[in-house]
Amino acid sequence: MELSAIILEIQDHIAILTINREKSLNALNKQVMSELDFLFSERLVNENLFGVIIQGAGEKAFAAGADITEFMALDVKSGSELSAKGHRIFNQIEAFHIPVIAAVHGYALGAGCELAMACHMRIATNEAMFGQPEVKLGLIPGYAGTQRLSMLVGKSKAMEYTLTADMIDANEAHRVGLVNHVVETGMHISKAKEIIAKISKKGPKAISNSIKTINAYFDKNEDGAEMEVRIFGESLNSSECKEGVSAFLEKRKPNFR
Repeated sequence: MELSAIILEIQDHIAILTINREKSLNALNKQVMSELDFLFSERLVNENLFGVIIQGAGEKAFAAGADITEFMALDVKSGSELSAKGHRIFNQIEAFHIPVIAAVHGYALGAGCELAMACHMRIATNEAMFGQPEVKLGLIPGYAGTQRLSMLVGKSKAMEYTLTADMIDANEAHRVGLVNHVVETGMHISKAKEIIAKISKKGPKAISNSIKTINAYFDKNEDGAEMEVRIFGESLNSSECKEGVSAFLEKRKPNFR
């Protein structure tokens, strides 16, 4: 698939995805969603990567929502299908086997906030603003925003933010656990790279399994504790674990790759 709405760069084993619709505040239209689907289901799966960073083009927005112009022709069936597709694509990002970090500058609203929440971590600049303003349009969040916002900030705050449609500034987002770090303007990509570089020194299979088991806690179809028990046992018998333990005992750095 030829990319037109997302720019893909690979730097030092880190994939940087830039949503390239600056004039539309990087609104997530059908093309952006299709390209995210392709990237996380095919293009990036077999790349030799340590992590993925998602950002928005320009100075104003990470992604200021879905493309509302595409909503007018939707009925109940097509609207539900659109929401289901958004859930599926963002679930792929959440389940990706290496860390995915949203580097947020400017607005991350509606579907843009939902995309950021689907990532494993969020780095925000001081100017970042988050929110789920869908009730202003007589809608609700459709790409799992009601679910992930509740998971990240708790039921009471999720209710407040969703029902009032108030925007959440970077410091408030950090205080309630919506973002991991707040940094100065222009430092969000370097902070994301710093975190991925630190993670890249650890066991790659252990990283993948950690992502899987943490996600399982919030998956109604999984028993996260049972999965942890099983994967812990399997890990002990892995060459990766043997190398890690040997390196620790020999007081040297492990050679995982």
